[in-house]
Amino acid sequence: MPIFQEIDLISFSGGQITAIEPNSVAAEVGLQAGDELLAINDNTVEDVIDVQYYSAEETLELLIRRGEEYLLFEAEREYNQTLGLEFAHPTFDTDIRRCNNLCEFCFVLQMAPKFRRTLYIKDDDYRYSFLFGHFVTLTNLSEHDWWRIKTMRLSPLYVSVHVTDWELRRKFLRNPTAPDIIPQLQWLADCGIEIHTQLVIVPGFNDGPWLERSVHELADLYPAVQSISVVPVGLTKQHKYTMRTHTVSEAAATLDYVNSLQALFLDEFGVRFAYPTDEWYLVTDREVPQLDAYDGQELHENGLGMVRFFLDEWDEVKGEIVNGQLPIVDCQLVTLVTGSMFAGILQAKAAEFAEITGLAVEVRPITNERLGSTITTAGLLMGTDVLNQLETAPYGDLIVLPRVMFDHPDTISLDDISPQDIANRLNVTIALADTMGDVWDALTGESKVIIQPNNTRPNSIPIKTLSRDDKTSHFS
Repeated sequence: MPIFQEIDLISFSGGQITAIEPNSVAAEVGLQAGDELLAINDNTVEDVIDVQYYSAEETLELLIRRGEEYLLFEAEREYNQTLGLEFAHPTFDTDIRRCNNLCEFCFVLQMAPKFRRTLYIKDDDYRYSFLFGHFVTLTNLSEHDWWRIKTMRLSPLYVSVHVTDWELRRKFLRNPTAPDIIPQLQWLADCGIEIHTQLVIVPGFNDGPWLERSVHELADLYPAVQSISVVPVGLTKQHKYTMRTHTVSEAAATLDYVNSLQALFLDEFGVRFAYPTDEWYLVTDREVPQLDAYDGQELHENGLGMVRFFLDEWDEVKGEIVNGQLPIVDCQLVTLVTGSMFAGILQAKAAEFAEITGLAVEVRPITNERLGSTITTAGLLMGTDVLNQLETAPYGDLIVLPRVMFDHPDTISLDDISPQDIANRLNVTIALADTMGDVWDALTGESKVIIQPNNTRPNSIPIKTLSRDDKTSHFS
């Protein structure tokens, strides 16, 4: 019996189609933006993972809801031809799976009041882990979820372990029903699923012998467990519990320990396996590793290798500036905005930039007043803080803001300030940047993310086109 005779079509929510890729299967059979995809080959679809999995067949039957009509389209898919659908949301049943833990270091629980509603949603969705590399705890999965992971081979997954001891992890997550993580990871390994893990280290909680045990128990699962990101805890001034951040000496000791393990793992596995995030090096004022020290792991979004990419990119751009065109933008002073943690490195490279170009360049580290001075990354800067602190000193003819500060579909900061708002308030041209190459592009007219003051165009701008190699860096 066809699937559309078995399901409740009125209550079933499929995927809302927003765009059709040219020359795709969907375009050939006549699907339209606004259609709702309900099923493929008698299989209902609950997210884009289902769509990818069930549309791999050569012969397809697509059940569509168009207005009040239900339409069945038949298609033959050529080899390597895509279905070609874009959806309003990657998950169709609900926007995102909620977290059932109450970690004391959870950033959502430390969020300042009166931000937009979505900033208070604790997400812990394995589907977003597979699709976008989000780290999840594996504490809220149903039997159906585990079946999907195994059957559809959802690999790799990204897992927040924090500590492998079962009882301590329950206390750490403040979840008395959290399952033992090691059997879960072993099950994934037996299913052929690769896993990237992270340990958020809190001094006095899961460091020292607990860290040592966690690293070695995860190493026992190599190569299924592909990596460990070792991350220092971040706490806002809204933190209500007893946790604290690392002292410089504690950070140095942790960094030394993880680096010592890397030599052992490199000898045993051929890779370093455990990777300290960039923040450990910045806090202890140490040189960050070369990119090859990350063994090709794509963990930039978790803070690994971003600083080194920034530095290497600058070395390349210097040659372009020396041998290339001169700036065409008339600037007496360029102001580069960043968070306090990265300010030292940016100031050093800005000085080199100024010497080569002859331009006056000022770096302005911004203190995060809303979340607290312990929050030092530019990605968490507030637009209001940028405005208030730039207004107190000269900022010149061009302000370059970190692109990641506006990493939201509406191109707004955490406190809903857009680059256009800042340009209008300060009456100055704004550019967004990830790297010094992006700064140079802004000065030579090559940047696609220049915002002029008093412009009436929509705030949303194409920030995804920014980076030259479609990578992010730690300009932010």
